[in-house]
Amino acid sequence: MSILERHRKLTAIWSSEPGFKGWFSTVNHTDLGRMFLVTAFFFFLVGGVLAMLIRAQLATPDSAFMGPEIYNQVFTMHGTIMMFLFAIPMFEGLAIYLLPKLLGTRDLAFPRLTAYGYWCYVFGGTMLLVSMLLGIAPDGGWFMYPPLTGAIYSPGINTDFWLIGITFVEISAIAAAVEITVSVLKFRAPGMSLDKMPIFAWYALVTALMILTGFPPLILGSVLLELERAFGLPFFQAELGGDSLLWQHLFWLFGHPEVYIIFLPAAGVISTVLPVMCRTTLLGYGWIVAAIVALAFLSFGLWVHHMFTTGIPHMGLAFFSAASTLVAVPTGVQIFAWIGTMWKGRPELRLPMLHILGFFVTFVIGGLTGVMVAVVPFDWQAHDTAFVTAHLHYVLFGGFVFPILAGLYYWLPHFTGRERFFRLGEVAFAFIFTGFHVTFLAMHWVGLLGQRRRISTYQAEDGWTAINLISSIGGFVLAIGIAIVVIEVALHAVTANRGKRNPWKAATLEWAMMTPAPAYNFASLPHIFSREPLNDDPDLAVRLARGEGYLGDSGPGGRRETLTVNASSGQPDYHVIYPGNTRLPVFMAAVTGLFFLSLLLKFYWITPLAVSGVAFLAWRWAWTLGRREDLPDQPVGHGVALPNSIAVDHGSGWWGSLFLLTANTTFFGSLLFGFAFLWTVAPGWPPPALFEPSLFEMAAGLAAAAASTAAIRRAIRANRNGQTVMPSLVLAIAGALALGAVLGSLILRTPGPSAHAYGATLLVLGGYGLFHAALGALMAGFLAMRVRRGFTSPVRRAEFPIVRLWIDYLAVVGMFVLLAAHVPGFLT
Repeated sequence: MSILERHRKLTAIWSSEPGFKGWFSTVNHTDLGRMFLVTAFFFFLVGGVLAMLIRAQLATPDSAFMGPEIYNQVFTMHGTIMMFLFAIPMFEGLAIYLLPKLLGTRDLAFPRLTAYGYWCYVFGGTMLLVSMLLGIAPDGGWFMYPPLTGAIYSPGINTDFWLIGITFVEISAIAAAVEITVSVLKFRAPGMSLDKMPIFAWYALVTALMILTGFPPLILGSVLLELERAFGLPFFQAELGGDSLLWQHLFWLFGHPEVYIIFLPAAGVISTVLPVMCRTTLLGYGWIVAAIVALAFLSFGLWVHHMFTTGIPHMGLAFFSAASTLVAVPTGVQIFAWIGTMWKGRPELRLPMLHILGFFVTFVIGGLTGVMVAVVPFDWQAHDTAFVTAHLHYVLFGGFVFPILAGLYYWLPHFTGRERFFRLGEVAFAFIFTGFHVTFLAMHWVGLLGQRRRISTYQAEDGWTAINLISSIGGFVLAIGIAIVVIEVALHAVTANRGKRNPWKAATLEWAMMTPAPAYNFASLPHIFSREPLNDDPDLAVRLARGEGYLGDSGPGGRRETLTVNASSGQPDYHVIYPGNTRLPVFMAAVTGLFFLSLLLKFYWITPLAVSGVAFLAWRWAWTLGRREDLPDQPVGHGVALPNSIAVDHGSGWWGSLFLLTANTTFFGSLLFGFAFLWTVAPGWPPPALFEPSLFEMAAGLAAAAASTAAIRRAIRANRNGQTVMPSLVLAIAGALALGAVLGSLILRTPGPSAHAYGATLLVLGGYGLFHAALGALMAGFLAMRVRRGFTSPVRRAEFPIVRLWIDYLAVVGMFVLLAAHVPGFLT
């Protein structure tokens, strides 16, 4: 088969539907990555316009440009859009587009999950934009502190848009994080062990794991606050046993790791682009990987430094101050590794390099001011001033936007297959760099003079007028620079000046393909021997196009296929057949959106219908996978034959469930933390009435949990031995339902959920357990149906370990919920 024939055949297999319809049915990572990037950049422009409105308001004292109500909405939406609708989705889009190309594979682990996450992001973001257009946008600040955002002080629908819309958007983040984690660990080119992965893959992996453990506390906080607003459950009302500080703990358990979730992908861009600009290799690869991991761990121990002025005990202040200072060490390791890379190389001052240098200057200043606010006495003075706002922007804009612009210009030839014709980027950089520093250096200054953040106006006699005017002028200069970038990218997209395949002479795999990238990425998959495969073999791209790698011939029946590797060694593991294009993800995202809209608009009669719709579509989603016949080991080339993913114990679905349960466990752990926090810190505890304990009920629940886990294990053994599995699966279903009945009884007997935070928290714990009991029974029932329809056998066994994971998790959740409810009553 010739190169052209192979290209045409693979294109027919992997391509999306042509035209506008293809947007709604594509599951190809290249298409979805571009869609993520374009949508995120659109939200960035919207957030930038809101920033200009803020600077116009603050340019002069006693400004009548906006009233306080509109200003609060603009201020809140600016922070919300930049944090939730731009920064994280921009990373997701870049990772979705790049990772399979960098890793030498054809797609991500779960293509339909990528599409579902994208449409949840679009629908959730649109919900927030519509609220702004209707004048009912969130107005409590992007941090949503109660009691300001409680039903008493914010009675309208504004806050509900934030709580429900952001939770909807965060489904996208969790989906992308699961996708990225499994893809990096399993979907790599043969031979690519962990120590041979491109450095960007390490950054993406650690960031995805941080999303899985950092976002659930905010999701929990949003759920609790919405329950308080909608049903009067007093989680944050001090007079009823709640505590508004619980929100701050949950929010900043997410909020501070969020800073590093934003920074790390940008640092991954720097570590990828900088060596190419310096014509050398990255210095200190191992040290950088260690610094990434250390930074991830440390970031989860810093959240309290946002709460130094809330009455934290002195020992706690000292601990978190020291930890906040210590975080500069792994950051410094990366900075010095980058400086060393420039020192040993031959830097070329091309446009991506300009933005990298802009990053160095800006981020180092932001880091230094971060060390300043880590010192408790200084933080007491600077807290809630414009100084903190300026520090935040130096870290986030300097640490994210400058690297993203460097990556934009670096990978732009890859996106389009064209070279730059108009040279506007250098002018844009000058405007952006100058405008940014004028804006936020002035903001540091006025913050030290005492200007509070979040204010809508000030008096002329305060002495801040000239500084704010300078800051506003700088902001508009920055906006002009961003506008020039947009103009240049638009011109680049329409000019037909074809470029070279690898204009930067880079050594990573994304340049070993045609540009723009074909739908299948690689005609055959490479075998990797080092971190610079194109330096090892300059003819690698041609040899892969000839089909000399793995999977060089398309499978029978025009299947989309790839292979996975052992997570650590990179040795080939199993063969994967992907599903094709489908509109199922967009339909499922729409029904998910209907669920959130029913909560927002208080149409609660629609909520169970939406839940049923999601369950039906999820059933349909999973039902289309698998086969009714055993597949022989698939020859993949180079004398290697691999089993199919349905014939292994730990297939892609198992890995995806494992990391989804990681996020789920963090959510549940945060809920237990909230219960313990209120019990030990909040006023009004112990509660007026404890839950009436029942030894029989607790024993019955624990026995049901144990029976379900034992039954699913027996089913796995029976399937492996070719015996009937239905009795064991029926027992697993019965055990899950029995545990659900016990948890339902717990919910019904919970004392006064609206009268005290104790009852409200027990109600949520019981509801969480009941939901997972229903889910466990549903999954075991699904597996039983699959067995009856012939989708399983002693060979086709991959679905059994997945259900076992969820049943085991149900058992653990049920045990903790029952102990939390019954043990205090027994002890008293």
